[in-house]
Amino acid sequence: MSFSAREAERRRIQRQLSLDDDRVLTFNEWCALNGIGKRTGRRILTSGGGPVVTQLSERRIGITVGNNRRWQESQARS
Repeated sequence: MSFSAREAERRRIQRQLSLDDDRVLTFNEWCALNGIGKRTGRRILTSGGGPVVTQLSERRIGITVGNNRRWQESQARS
C-alpha cells in the first residue's frame, strides 16, 4: 500500500470511529489508524510494548479505541 493510500485509509477510519472507548478495532483498522504496516503492528504487539489486546476468538484479536488512545499517550515524548 502506498503512503498516500495508507494515509487516506487512516483518515477514513478516523472518520468512522466513534468516540466510544469500548469500540473494538480490528488489527487491520488499528494498523491503518496508527499509520503503520501490518508487519510493524505485529512486531509492536509481540514486543510487549503495544496496547492491551482483546482476544476476539482463537485466531482474531482487536484493540479497543480506549486502549489505543492510552497506548498512544504512553508513547508521547516530552
